[in-house]
Amino acid sequence: MDTGTHVVMGIALGGLATLDPVVGIDNPTATAVMFGTIIGSQAPDLDTILKLRNNAKYIRNHRGITHSIPAIFIWSFLITGMLTIFIPESNLLHLYLWTLFAIVLHVFVDIFNAYGTQALRPFTKKWIALGIINTFDPFIFIMHVIGIVIWIFGAHPGYTFLSIYIILIGYYLIRFAMKRNIVRRLHKIIPDIEQVIISPTMRFRQWHIAIMTDITFHVARSVNEEIILLDEFERVPVPQTEVIKAAEEDDNISAFLSFSPVYRWEVDEFSDHYEVRFIDLRYRSKGYYPFVAIVQLDTDLNIVSSYTGWIFSEEKLRKKLELIPE
Repeated sequence: MDTGTHVVMGIALGGLATLDPVVGIDNPTATAVMFGTIIGSQAPDLDTILKLRNNAKYIRNHRGITHSIPAIFIWSFLITGMLTIFIPESNLLHLYLWTLFAIVLHVFVDIFNAYGTQALRPFTKKWIALGIINTFDPFIFIMHVIGIVIWIFGAHPGYTFLSIYIILIGYYLIRFAMKRNIVRRLHKIIPDIEQVIISPTMRFRQWHIAIMTDITFHVARSVNEEIILLDEFERVPVPQTEVIKAAEEDDNISAFLSFSPVYRWEVDEFSDHYEVRFIDLRYRSKGYYPFVAIVQLDTDLNIVSSYTGWIFSEEKLRKKLELIPE
């Protein structure tokens, strides 16, 4: 989820914790738990600082080791230890358990995004992405804000957020059913489907869809339960030419390939350089595929420049990176 949603979830868990008799509403443990749930709800996303280095590092590592099983316990011990220094009167066990719960919930809800997490590391590095909730879901965020406002006006925070989370469980079940219905309908429209990747949007009834068959990629959208086929591409394996091999040595390209499950590729040869581009097919927007990886190599196959990330026009891409013009 996005940072804002994790913040309001941390506050909500601090309110929910008041149902714990040891935590209560107004005592040092309640104060410590509130800080613990807020900080714990943010801690796994500390890897966002990788953006300061480059997009390749961020794409390859975000929601990786910081969302793993060992990291969950490391975060909880560190946060609990820090808070007991500042609020020594708090109950250590209950502070730890609620902080741990906040961290676990952070990782758990991230699984439902299209991006997913490596939540089962170190047992497997497989990305777990259920693709039913957008990174920012307006309904989930608004429900948390409503709960906080009700709390401010005097309602019991524990029962308020317990009610809200019951509603949100129902919301998740509805989203599961919606996605399953889309997949079922796609199999009726397109024969021989190998894999369907569905990415939710911020709009409740709109979804991005990428479909793989033996010989084609299909790009589609689901809008108000109607399947709209947008593009079709021949599924051509990436050839292991010298140019491609040299391009795959670039950090931006290798990061993209480690992250994207469905993409097409292009190789262009110019008088003084080569250009290799990989295009993620999951996020078509206004006729454009904004998530790309591109590398330019000179005629000796030395990497001149490269980029991976979100870009919404060719002009901005070349201006931002000062790439060799076509």
